Amino acid sequence: MSKEELIFCPLGGSGEIGMNMNLYAYGKEDNQKWIIVDMGVTFADDSIPGIDLIFPDPGFILEKKDDLLGIVLTHAHEDHIGAVAHIWPSLKCKMYATPFTAALLYEKFKEKKIDISSYLKIVPLNSKINLGAFEIDFVTLTHSILEPNGLSITTPLGTILHTGDWKIDPNPLIGGAIDEEKLKAIGDKGVSAMICDSTNIFSPGRAGSESDVRDSLLKIMEIKTKRILVTSFASNVARMESIFYCAKKTGRSICLVGRSMHRIYKAAKKCGYLKGLLEPVDPRNAKKIAKNKILFLVTGSQGEPMGAMNRIINGTHSDVFLESGDCVIFSSKIIPGNEKKLYQLQNQIVKDKIEIISEENAFVHVSGHPNREDLKDMYKWVKPHCVIPVHGEHRHMVEHVEFAKEMKIPKTLQIENGDIIKILPGDAPKIIDKAPSGRVYLDGNLGVEADSQSIKDRKNLSVNGYLEITIIVSNNGNIKKPVISFKGIPEKNEDNNFVFDMEDEIFNICKTFSLQSKNQEKNLIEVIKQNCRRIVKEKTGKRPFTNINIARI
Repeated sequence: MSKEELIFCPLGGSGEIGMNMNLYAYGKEDNQKWIIVDMGVTFADDSIPGIDLIFPDPGFILEKKDDLLGIVLTHAHEDHIGAVAHIWPSLKCKMYATPFTAALLYEKFKEKKIDISSYLKIVPLNSKINLGAFEIDFVTLTHSILEPNGLSITTPLGTILHTGDWKIDPNPLIGGAIDEEKLKAIGDKGVSAMICDSTNIFSPGRAGSESDVRDSLLKIMEIKTKRILVTSFASNVARMESIFYCAKKTGRSICLVGRSMHRIYKAAKKCGYLKGLLEPVDPRNAKKIAKNKILFLVTGSQGEPMGAMNRIINGTHSDVFLESGDCVIFSSKIIPGNEKKLYQLQNQIVKDKIEIISEENAFVHVSGHPNREDLKDMYKWVKPHCVIPVHGEHRHMVEHVEFAKEMKIPKTLQIENGDIIKILPGDAPKIIDKAPSGRVYLDGNLGVEADSQSIKDRKNLSVNGYLEITIIVSNNGNIKKPVISFKGIPEKNEDNNFVFDMEDEIFNICKTFSLQSKNQEKNLIEVIKQNCRRIVKEKTGKRPFTNINIARI
């Protein structure tokens, strides 16, 4: 007879930063109940045209949805909740989140016109929920967003600590400080495994405090005499409050620019945060305020093409503009993969003779993830028997394993997406199986597989261009001059004869087929396609996506 087991399986976020989705199961092998911790997205780069969001393939847990007890969310960053609205409709299970995270979830589902009021359960801070054999205790941590939670997950076999995203900030400015005493109490009872954030494992010292960033930002702004524009992550409510604070201290009005900035501001206010601040002015009125009396807080810190920051610099924003001598403060770090588009934006800013202040030349940002000294403290408080690194690329997680060994953690385990890990029973967690895992691309409003034909075709189009040929066939089987059109194929003004070559080739091919017979159309189309692509390849070096139409009149 099989014994009860405690199982952990990441479907996203292990071997990458972003797209976090973690599964836990408890029970006998043939009768296990599951929970999901977080369900996030990552953002596509230029190599996947037309795709903005990517989320984990939920196929493995969809097959087990009848045994799914619920989704538990640690905090409201997109890499932890961004996929919920896309995956949940296939699960229809209970969801559990603290108030701020819940407020943002409601807005996401409202946009999709889905009522989740009977499914979403709001969990008070520092409280517990029970899902089957799982007793889940929400532990207040500090991070770069409101209400970040670690999860102490207790089962009849033992306890694990799922840290989520965290750091140690002695003065987070808004929200509670990390609950050191509660973490120590959890550690004293015994923690079989800690599933832990690896983002900053290469960074020595401590992550730093939001209060220090506030002081630095104020010193910078006090000496500026023209417009100031600050761009930051909208989700960093502590940073938002600091900008409001600096505006008041420097005698400036503040204006919020960007949809997500307004959305986060409203959600924070609704949950009782951001009290006693200046009332932000409307962008339409902000342009009437003197240069030295206005401060803008703007989305688009990563150079996003449709972000407010980009639109302002490109002169396409309807209300906000900057001039020579103004100052832009990038109060954020560069997310890996965004360097190219962000530097393009910054180069344009410099060309416009606007000053740039960023973490490269001033103290304007601190990370929301633990540096090595923060990790040391967490290990000391929790005293885990085993550390399992997550939330990092492979290089981060390998380094985290080595660091944990240096800190004399008894056991460590290196994992990746899809690994099925038996945490308990046993002396140490171990990988026992592999679950299917992968990526789903959000293509428009549809989720498609990474190897879908639509993605392959789009990549081909982006590299090789498009060729379309329409052949008009009369009732007697004669053809008229083919209609040839193309996009994205290079042309030479002095030698643009590949169209004429294709026309000749098409006429010659058609002579070998009985055009009055529809039965031969399929073969005719294939031969024309192959030969016309060959001609374009010889003339231009490109093998375009080719479409052949036969029109009979």
